[in-house]
Parts: sequence; C-alpha cells; structure tokens
Amino acid sequence: MRASGWEAPVTVAELVDAGPLAGARMYGAGENPVRGVRIVDELSVFATVAPHTAVVLIGTAASGGWAVEMAMRRAWEQAAACVIAPAGGLSEGSGEVLAERLGVTLIFVDEDPLIVAVRVASAASRPDAARTQLVARCATRLAEAGASARRVLGVLNAELPGTSVAFLDRYGRPLAGRRDAAAGRWSAEVTVPDREGGVLGTLVAGGSSRSPGWPAVVRTVLGLAVAPLTAWTAEESLTAARDFALQSALAEHLIGSQMSEAGKSGKSGEIGERSGSGEPGEPGEARVAATALGWPVGGPITAYQLRPLTPAADASLVQALVTGALGQVPVLVRGEGWAGWSASGPEELAERLQHCLRTLPWPCAGGVGAQVDGLQAVGESLLGAEAAAYVAGEGTVVRADRMGPAELLGALPTGVLRAPAAVVLRPLLEIDRDGTLLETLAAVLDEGGALKAAERLGVHRNTITTRLDRIRSAGFDLDDAATRLALQLACHVMLS
Repeated sequence: MRASGWEAPVTVAELVDAGPLAGARMYGAGENPVRGVRIVDELSVFATVAPHTAVVLIGTAASGGWAVEMAMRRAWEQAAACVIAPAGGLSEGSGEVLAERLGVTLIFVDEDPLIVAVRVASAASRPDAARTQLVARCATRLAEAGASARRVLGVLNAELPGTSVAFLDRYGRPLAGRRDAAAGRWSAEVTVPDREGGVLGTLVAGGSSRSPGWPAVVRTVLGLAVAPLTAWTAEESLTAARDFALQSALAEHLIGSQMSEAGKSGKSGEIGERSGSGEPGEPGEARVAATALGWPVGGPITAYQLRPLTPAADASLVQALVTGALGQVPVLVRGEGWAGWSASGPEELAERLQHCLRTLPWPCAGGVGAQVDGLQAVGESLLGAEAAAYVAGEGTVVRADRMGPAELLGALPTGVLRAPAAVVLRPLLEIDRDGTLLETLAAVLDEGGALKAAERLGVHRNTITTRLDRIRSAGFDLDDAATRLALQLACHVMLS
C-alpha cells in the first residue's frame, strides 16, 4: 500500500490536531508516524519499546518530574514516536524545554491515560478509520454551514488544524479564507464547477504537516465543500446580477431624468424639486436612491468609460472592481463597455481608473470626460469619456480634456486608409528614398512649425527648411488648410 494515501500511518500531530488526542497539550513537532502504542508503568519496560511507538506513562513511570524526564530520555533512545503523560507529572515549562532538547514530542492529557491509550491504539491500527471519522465530522459541520462561503471556509479552517484554506475565483483572486493557503510544505486543490460545467473557482489548501496521509484527507474534505460553495456562488451571482441591473437602470433613469429636466427648465436649480410627489420614477426619488447608494448627485462630477478589448460579460465583477477602485460610483452598461461618474476631478479619476484597469481580468482601455457642474450636464461628460476610451490603448486612460491630434489620429483605421494615403503621398514617396521627407512632413504638421519639428527630430532648423522646399517641389501646397489636413492624416496612416 502506498504511504501517500489514507492507509499511511497517522502522525502524532494528526492525533492531537484532529484525532483521539484533540485538546491535549503537545510540545514538539509531532511529525513522527505512530505505528503502535505501549503502556509503560516502569522505566525498565522501555527495553522492549519498538521504534515509532506512542508511549503512555502510568504508575511509577509518571510519578513526578524526575520519572517523566527519565522516560523522555529512554523514549529518545528507543526512537519512540511520542510520550503521553498525565497532566501534573511535570510542569508545562519543563516539559516544553525537555521536548525541545531531546527532540521527542511530549503530550499532556487530562483524562485517564489508559482510556487515551485505547483510542490512540485504535487510530494507529486503523488510520483510514480514524481519518474517516474526521471526514464524517466535517461533512456534518459543512451541512450545517449551508450555502455561505464564509461559514464553509470557517469550518474547513477549524476542522483541518495546521491547514490554511482559501476559495479563489476563476481569476485567482481570493473570495474567502486565508491568504496564505498555498504556502507550506504541501498544497491541495479542488476545482469548484459552475452549473454549466465551467470553472467557478478553486479551493486551495496548504500546510506544514509532514504526514503523508494528511493531504489526501484534506483533499477529500475539500471535495465535500464543493456543493455548498457552488450553491453559494449561484445565489451570490443572482443577487449581484439583480443588483447590477437595478443600479444600472437607476443610473440610466437618473441621467435621462436630469437631462430632460434641464432641457425643459434651462435651470439646474430646478432639477429634482419634485421629490415630494412620491411617485416611482420621479427625478427626486431617483436622487434619493442614488444618495443612499453613496453616488455623487450634486456638485462637480466627472464621467468615466471602460472599453473592453476582448469579450467580457461579467458585469457584476466589473461593478465590484470599479467601485473598489473608484469608491461608491454608478456602473452602467454603455455601448460595448461600462460607464458612470464620480465626484473626483479628471486627474484623480484618471489615476484611480488606471489602477482599476490593472485589476480587471480582461484587457481594457479607459476614458475620462471633462468635469461638469452637475448631473444635468453628465451626458456631455459621458460622451467625452466614451470618445477618450475609444482612442485609448490597452491598459491606458485618456482624458477628454487632454485629447489632441495624436489621440484622434490614433483612432483611425489605418488598414483601410493605407491605400488612399499612399495615393495622396505618391509624389512625395517617389522622391523620398529613405523616408526622411515623410518623417519631416509628419513632424512639421504635428508640431505646427519648422522650429518644433527640428527639436523633435534633433536636426537644425535650416535642415527642416531645405526638406520642406523639396516637399513643396513635389507639388504640395502646405499653405492650404485642406491640403495640410489630408497630408497629416496620410502621414499618420503611413507611419503607424
């Protein structure tokens, strides 16, 4: 029989942590396997004690500190697994020092040592039965815990001593349990499936026990926790989806109501003054609900937009991560991404949104709109945030009030425009063998003049002037605004 499974001998630590010695006071590592039990009433009996035996002291062998200390020395000579002594025979402090010095585990018990000996002998002779009892106890407690991740993880961490357990989502982030679950000499994992057969998350456990049978026991107990965790996640998912839908609808309604009222009255001060009507859906009621959620509803606000670059459908997860980074803000579906607004200014909001992008499990880009006076103008800020997110690259945030020609040109579909751009620039490309003229033209148009273009390219201004003369000789009128626009677009497409 392989020693890595349930039939492997139990260790002293297992007996104390989760077996018949639960509650006893142990001094020493307890890493030795226990293959049998021997009751010792006189020190002379030690001559027949086999290695890896749990020695239970009674009678004269347990009468006083000197006798226990001598028994510990004889146990070390015989390579015994541990010494079990009745409490009071030796002081706790002396026992700890002795166990550490001799390297022999010492256990103090409060009950009758003979009864303890019978239970330890049973566990040593049938390690699988002893471990089955632990699993059965865990099954009962997990059933009582119900569909609650916190209670389920509480049971696992309480019933599996020396073991840290955590529940991770499919992206590896901890949902419940201990952060150090994967640390230790060993680790065990059990996948928690969702209702469609995909991966919902992972139960991860780890510890320092040297018992070859303990990981197998832990893995079995983790398997018992799969069903309640699946049920809990299903309930949480439904609740989160419902909450997201309700909050998204509230945000949409609030935006629509405020913009409608602003259009009718033309005065921001009249918005939301119908709150006393008490009718569902009134702007005042929406503001009250938004305030209760902690959303900013008055004063300057700034909109944001998140644009996923790959398919991403877990809106409730986005809501949790966005609010974790930005605070209590609305999160609603807008276009192909998610949007909302914050009381933070554009600079602070952009920094927080940048942090949020690093926590998302999908590649995303972000945009921040201009700061506006209140909800009546939030539509304008949302449009700016959406445009900024569109031109932003993966993992970056662009502010609408900082967008310039480079950002706008960056959003052009260069693959589609490459052929027309080549037609526009053909006279220049025919005389520009090394690309110097094209690079110079792009720099002049981007920087708005020869001087800044020279600084950008690291050449003298006269060099730029000479190159511009060659460009004009190819038939380009750089004084014409329409020509400059067409050339700037074409240069960007060809150089991107």
